[in-house]
Amino acid sequence: MPQQSFDQLREHPCFNRAAARWFGRIHLPVAPDCNIKCHYCNRLYDCANENRPGVTSRLMGPAEALEHVRRMVTADNRLRVVGVAGPGEPLASKATLDTLLNVHRQFPELITCVSTNGLLLAEKLPVLHAAGVRAVTVTVNAVSPAVGSLIYSYVSYGGRIYRGTEGAELLWRAQRRGLRLAGEMGMVVKVNSVLIPGINDEHLAGVARAVKEAGARVMNVIPLIPQGKFAGLLPPPPERVNFLRRELCPIIDQVTHCRRCRADAVGMLV
Repeated sequence: MPQQSFDQLREHPCFNRAAARWFGRIHLPVAPDCNIKCHYCNRLYDCANENRPGVTSRLMGPAEALEHVRRMVTADNRLRVVGVAGPGEPLASKATLDTLLNVHRQFPELITCVSTNGLLLAEKLPVLHAAGVRAVTVTVNAVSPAVGSLIYSYVSYGGRIYRGTEGAELLWRAQRRGLRLAGEMGMVVKVNSVLIPGINDEHLAGVARAVKEAGARVMNVIPLIPQGKFAGLLPPPPERVNFLRRELCPIIDQVTHCRRCRADAVGMLV
């Protein structure tokens, strides 16, 4: 099955810059666990003023999440997308798959999507397809095991913990397979890449080429929010981010309107 065109996601604000002016999204925080440890991740703190991935005020179960969607779409007819983006790794939690299935059955007109690190993507694709998932975002920060070993503390898979280059190589191998199979299944695939100064900034062109070859349609370069082990790094200045996006655009289309949404974000991209 060929990949869907962006026309079929014309109301998805993350995939379509124009749609962000007219349509909104609901992120359902139903996934508490994670199977990798990124050096830039810190999910311990939340306040009303924080707007960053991995943050939620509280977790929901599938039943509560479905009722939340019902209330939100009743209150705001601009909402078109329901996705799961955390606060942990969505595909590591059965609640994610149950939630997406429930939403698709009750609201088949809504676009369902998921954001994932890609480690389990290939094996979860059948149930994602059954849940009507049309868009998948995979966070790919490195395709080189040496670079990846500087970003990930460990990768947990099949009951084992993988560290260093072994873990990074395992992760990229799984991501590449998931990207390819998701595209073949008809999903539109976006890649997020965190720009980490001094770590992967000179590597992102290689990432862009590799994910494009694997089947990604668009790439979103996200500037680092210094926290966790990378709390001492400086965030990349906007001019550096924009320069890299222009440099990568001939390789793969670039997203330029990302708001680095919370795991419980609702409404318009602001």
